[in-house]
Amino acid sequence: MRVYFEELPRHKRAGGIETACSELVEQMRRLDVSIIRSAETAWNFKDSLPDCVHIQGLWSPALAKRFLQWKLLNVPCVVSPHGMLETWALAHKFLRKKIAWWLYQKPILNRSAALHATSETEARQFQRLGLKAKVFTIPWGVTTTASNSLQGNLSQVARTAIFAGRLCPVKGLPMLFEAWKNVRPHGWNLKIIGPDEGGYRATLESMVRDAGIEKSVSFLGEFTKAELQTACLQADLFVLPSHSENFGMVVGEALALGLPVLTTRATPWKRIADTKCGWWVPPTVEELTSALREATSTSSGDLRAMGVTGAELVRREYSWEAAVQKFHDLYKSLSVTSPRRS
Repeated sequence: MRVYFEELPRHKRAGGIETACSELVEQMRRLDVSIIRSAETAWNFKDSLPDCVHIQGLWSPALAKRFLQWKLLNVPCVVSPHGMLETWALAHKFLRKKIAWWLYQKPILNRSAALHATSETEARQFQRLGLKAKVFTIPWGVTTTASNSLQGNLSQVARTAIFAGRLCPVKGLPMLFEAWKNVRPHGWNLKIIGPDEGGYRATLESMVRDAGIEKSVSFLGEFTKAELQTACLQADLFVLPSHSENFGMVVGEALALGLPVLTTRATPWKRIADTKCGWWVPPTVEELTSALREATSTSSGDLRAMGVTGAELVRREYSWEAAVQKFHDLYKSLSVTSPRRS
């Protein structure tokens, strides 16, 4: 079976989208599914057509054009919005998206063979928007290895909280900086890791200086996957203060490494609260301040114990094995029912 990924430009898929897609490609090879990515190879239409197409992302006239091309060739398309239909995301650049919604985006979603949601929350949002295509809810998997073992900072002389993700408004970093200013946790450093988006890093750095927390907050830029894993293994706490996440791949990765997580209810990680492996709070400065104060007052031993619980949660409920089988079944069902096969 051959599947073709239609993707956004690199700068628009950085972070969670790229991580999810690249890992899915790698995992699907175990089931003898060949995935070709538009980011790497343009489809040669002189060859036979793919069994189905998986469109990764929205709000792109180029992707809309490609969808119509595949539709004319009777190739079934599944669409993964990657959180781009969440309420906060729709409000960002609202007028431009409203025009695009009625011009091409909603018709494409309604004409797709399937919509992929990563959580029940995202699936319900599809319903609220009146989308008619069949929805398949498949959480992304999280990579785990037997060698994952949180090291932390046993001396407690300088403990570390980490944020990792794109530096853009949806990630809620201004709220985190305000909470950090309110708490000013003694002996803690906050490391901001991730690529700049549209020059937003300069704005954030100015906020940090204005808040007077520049001595404990540092911007480290974009890390490789290996560098980020090392940073997480040496940290004590992971923080993701997002306004909107359809899944939050980086949360799962931090948990898998044994790192307790503080995140917001704008992410679908309620299981963090259920299993007490971190903090899952409303996305407000007040709630983040309260959770951050509690987290940074927790002993290193208790944080490590929470991390162990989180790693067990990921291994038990978010394995790639389960996710890959569901994607395989989805691709196969679309291929079998394709008009080209009848």
